[in-house]
Amino acid sequence: MVSLTADLVLEGGGVKGIGLVGAISVLEERGYSFNRVAGTSAGAIVGALVAAGYTSAELNEIMRKVDYEKFRDGNVFDKFGLFGQAMSILFKQGIYKGDYLKQWLGEQLTEKKITNFSELKLLDPNSSLPPDEQYKLVVMTSDISNGCLRRLPWDCEDFGTPADDTAVVDAVRSSMSIPFFYAPLKRKDKNGEETWFVDGGMLSNFPIDVFDRTDGKRPRWPTFGIKLSAHADALQGVSNKITGTLTLAEAMISTMTGFYDRMHVDDPGVVARTIFVDTMKVRATDFDFDAKTQQQLYENGRIAAQNFLDGTPDSPAWDWDAWQEKYGAPPRTPPMAASSS
Repeated sequence: MVSLTADLVLEGGGVKGIGLVGAISVLEERGYSFNRVAGTSAGAIVGALVAAGYTSAELNEIMRKVDYEKFRDGNVFDKFGLFGQAMSILFKQGIYKGDYLKQWLGEQLTEKKITNFSELKLLDPNSSLPPDEQYKLVVMTSDISNGCLRRLPWDCEDFGTPADDTAVVDAVRSSMSIPFFYAPLKRKDKNGEETWFVDGGMLSNFPIDVFDRTDGKRPRWPTFGIKLSAHADALQGVSNKITGTLTLAEAMISTMTGFYDRMHVDDPGVVARTIFVDTMKVRATDFDFDAKTQQQLYENGRIAAQNFLDGTPDSPAWDWDAWQEKYGAPPRTPPMAASSS
């Protein structure tokens, strides 16, 4: 089998992340290995595991063993039911703490001897990334205190912590703070001011251009995007029963995350390098989904990747040379987006 290289960009989508694993499994079977990975929310979780060295078979086993209900880790108000959840939003800015995610992901990364970003350093003199941004993983999070997207570990110096010394689980936790669902992560910036981080999907749920070159050279290998939204109307018809403040907040969150999943990708160059996974009508926060649904999401990821690589009656098979000729140069990314491909 020919060994092929690619960078990966993984969209967020909560529990739907098992679809990412299905698509990755096909790419791996076809000979692809992954140089760098970028992700948001669930995409950051899967991306961290890929960057740590987990194979798709290992990822599949890990995801099937996860007790997703444990990600709903309440706080001291939890015993008071709906009233307690409302109090959690009021006083903790989120129903759930998100501590279990850190514990669980930390355990998985420890198995591969990964703790800080220093273990994910990937120096590449032929990349257009500056040396201080050369890591296997980039995590997107929304800095709502300053109203901007943060790319971790690239922006860690703004918070007085060297990128190498930043814990991978902290970066991922900041990316998956779905507003009102999980309490936001808070950090002091280098000036001592408190900064709040929430789900990166608020500003960039699918940062497909993060690894594009900006030096005028053609990319050495492709960047594949895996998007958890095959159809623009995938979540149409999913009702939200609203009975008060808490259910209103949950409905708003569901609608917000669903909106990102339904967005069309308008750039033909992006469409041509993106694997669109049908996630049916599953919501990002459907932590009680059953094993059958989980298996279907995984299979949908596999089908999407197979169709992308082999083509369908409606779309051509993936052709790296053709993509480069049409979209590879000049660079299509804005100056702020660094590159490594």
